[in-house]
Amino acid sequence: MLSLDPKYFQHLIESSPDIIIAVDRAGLVIFYNEGARTNLGFTSAELIGQSCMRIYASVEEARRVMKAMRESPNKDRIAGVETVFRNKAGQLIPVMISGALIRDDDGKEVGSIGFARDISRMLHHQQLATAGEIAVSLAHEINNPLESIINNLDLIERCIDTQLAGTEKTVQSERLEAIRHSIGRVQAIIHRLDEMARKGEYETRDYLAGMRMTDLAPRESEAAAAARDREMEPAKSGGQWPLEGMSVLVLDDDPAVVKSLGDLLVAEKCVVYRAERPSAAFDILHSKKIEAVISDVVMPEMDGYDFYMKVKEEMPALPVILMTAYYYDKDHILKRARLRGLDGALFNKPVNPGKLRQLLVQLRQKAGQPSSTV
Repeated sequence: MLSLDPKYFQHLIESSPDIIIAVDRAGLVIFYNEGARTNLGFTSAELIGQSCMRIYASVEEARRVMKAMRESPNKDRIAGVETVFRNKAGQLIPVMISGALIRDDDGKEVGSIGFARDISRMLHHQQLATAGEIAVSLAHEINNPLESIINNLDLIERCIDTQLAGTEKTVQSERLEAIRHSIGRVQAIIHRLDEMARKGEYETRDYLAGMRMTDLAPRESEAAAAARDREMEPAKSGGQWPLEGMSVLVLDDDPAVVKSLGDLLVAEKCVVYRAERPSAAFDILHSKKIEAVISDVVMPEMDGYDFYMKVKEEMPALPVILMTAYYYDKDHILKRARLRGLDGALFNKPVNPGKLRQLLVQLRQKAGQPSSTV
C-alpha cells in the first residue's frame, strides 16, 4: 500500500491558497499558513503565539464558531459556517470556515484547526444577481403604470385640442408637455438601471459624507432625450380615422393598462373588448368577431407565446400583437413567437400610441379592410 511522507501533507497545507490556522486550547495561534498570510496580511511572526481574536471581527464571532464546533453533531467538526475575519488593515472579510477540534489520546480538547476561504467575491456576485432580479422586476412594475399614464395623457391631449382654445389651451398643453418630459426621465432612469443590472456594474456617487448611492442619472445625450420626447408625443388623427369600426381585443393582467389602452382605441373609433386573463380573452374570441388582438407577454394562466400559439391554432388568420413592459425579451417569448409568424411586437411599455395606431392600420390594410375617413 502506498504511503506518503507526512512532510508532503505539511507542505500541501502550508502552500494552500486557503486560510489555514491552528490554535491551542487557550486560543493562541500555533500554525499559520501562506494562504492566511496572503489573505489577512499578517506575517507568521506577527500572529504565532498571539491570540486568534486578532483575526476575528469580534469576540462574539470567535465564540460562536468555537461553540459550533463543540456542539456539532458531526463529532467536533463544522463545515460551511460563515463568519467574518479582520485583516491587518482592519478591513472585514467574509469567510466560509470549516474546522475541527483537536483532542489528545485521552480525548481532551487541546486546540482546533480551521480552514477558511474568502467569500467576498462570491457574495458580491450574489448581490449583483439579486440587484439584477430587482431591476428587471422594477422595470416591469413601473412601466405598467406608466403605460396607463401615457394613454390617459393622450386622451387628455385630445380633449384639450377639441375643447380649449387660446391662452388656456397653450397653458394646459405646456403642463402636459412637462408631465411627458418627467415621465421620459423616469423611463430613462429605469432603462439605466436595467442596463447596469445586465452588465453587473453599478456606478455610485456620494450623497452624504461617507455614504454613497447608486448613480441612476440618465446618460443620454440632449439629442437622444429630444428623440425620446418626440417618441412620446401623442398621435394626431388629423380628422382621419383609419381604425374606425375595427374590433380589437386588449388582454393584460393589469386592469389600468386594459382600461387606458382600451379607452385610447375607443378614441380611435375602434370597437374594443377587454380581458385581464387569457381564459376570459378566449371566451370573447369564441363569441365575438375580432380583427386584432393586443396581448401582454407576462400573464397568469399562460405566457404570451402560449397564448399566441393557441390563438393561431384556433384562428390562424387572426393578427396578434404582443407587448411587454420588460426592456428585453428575457424568456425569448417574442423571439419564439416571431419565428412562428407573430404579427407585431411592442417592447418597453409604455407603448407609443402612434406606433400602435400605425401597426393596427397596417394589419387592417393587410387583411384587405378599407380604412374610414371623415
